[in-house]
Amino acid sequence: MQCTVVGAGIIGLSTALALEERGHEVRIVAAADGGATTSAVAGAVWFPYKAGPPKRVAAWALHTRTWLEGLARTTPEAGVDVLTGYEITRDDSWPWWADGVAELTRAPAPVKDSPIAWKFTAPRAQPSLFLPWITSRLRARIEHHTVTDLAAEPGDVVINCTGLAARELAHDHAVYPLLGQLVLAAVGEADVTASITDDRDPDSFFYVIPRRGELVLGGCSLPVAPGTKPELDSQIKQRIIEHAARLGIRLGDITGERVGLRPYRLEVRLERDPNDPRIIHNYGHGGAGFTLCRGCAEDVAALVDEPR
Repeated sequence: MQCTVVGAGIIGLSTALALEERGHEVRIVAAADGGATTSAVAGAVWFPYKAGPPKRVAAWALHTRTWLEGLARTTPEAGVDVLTGYEITRDDSWPWWADGVAELTRAPAPVKDSPIAWKFTAPRAQPSLFLPWITSRLRARIEHHTVTDLAAEPGDVVINCTGLAARELAHDHAVYPLLGQLVLAAVGEADVTASITDDRDPDSFFYVIPRRGELVLGGCSLPVAPGTKPELDSQIKQRIIEHAARLGIRLGDITGERVGLRPYRLEVRLERDPNDPRIIHNYGHGGAGFTLCRGCAEDVAALVDEPR
């Protein structure tokens, strides 16, 4: 079957790969790829953040986790490593995303004062390695232009993986931007085997994610008006650095900052378009694109293979 995938972030690339693995001919068209995508700014650790609906997200996340852990074992050039994740929470309420995470336990987090956290396996993909790796696995090459009409694109099916751009392209005002900002730092004396999330303050969350040779620290998730150009905020940067210090995380030198917009939707849209069944939508993954990518890609491929 001839498939056109619109979008070349992690969702578009993983969808294209799943389709090619099932024998389909794939064309990829995108306004941007690689370092110019939202995916390039992501922390990219496995954690089902800002995505719904819960049951579908949990299933997609578990499928993706298995895939990422397999790559960590067999394909080091993909840039995936398995970390120990700690989510520090205000109480011991069972996480909505945790069904099927067999090794989930309550344990002290390896930070100052040892607050109790949910402990679990957390594969992390390094975008600067993972995006080029997945692109190299594809037979299709990326065509660069902006799509303005999904129905005008050629192919037996057209898969809309445009993230935030789907607000206009699919006329879907249920998807809107959430601003995220992160700080990059040298490793210093931080534990490079552990990803730490601190969710105790509902108004100000924090995370630190080790990459190969650096740390990624965040964060924020701030609703902004559609069309907003993301800009770095020095106060957010300072809050992130101070939070790390309160937890006793000894960073190296600050090496950079990044800011971007997450494509959030209350529920990820993964379905055939009711008005044009040739179009399949796969967008609105919020802060969980890398966490859900393979599970969603497999569901898209199953839709493509369904008889109509």
